[in-house]
Amino acid sequence: MDIFKVVGIGIITCVITIVIKQIKPELAVFVGITGGLIIVLMIASSFLNVVNTFSSIAQKGGVSNGLFKTLLKIIGIGYITEFASNICADAGSNSLGDKMILAGKILILTVAMPVVTSILEIVIGLLP
Repeated sequence: MDIFKVVGIGIITCVITIVIKQIKPELAVFVGITGGLIIVLMIASSFLNVVNTFSSIAQKGGVSNGLFKTLLKIIGIGYITEFASNICADAGSNSLGDKMILAGKILILTVAMPVVTSILEIVIGLLP
């Protein structure tokens, strides 16, 4: 199963990071980033399968491509922000990580505004 590979890479990366941190602390962050990227690449095909499945469901349900793309952007911004924030936390810069999370939330709101506006226009149109 893929989860055992992912967990194995995660634990190995964690142990190597701890050892490297004692010898050369400035390289420990790069080891963590490398391990994280390896894990992301390992699950990329699974993620693409999920996206394709949701795309198929959206098409069958009559959901517009624009709305679906917006949803994917929002999900992507969330995951990338979380990943980057955790890297900052691992490097000891929690404050920067928190600012990245704030920026990610603002970007999500910005991307979602056309959808929110459309929903509000529909609701206003339904009012007498």
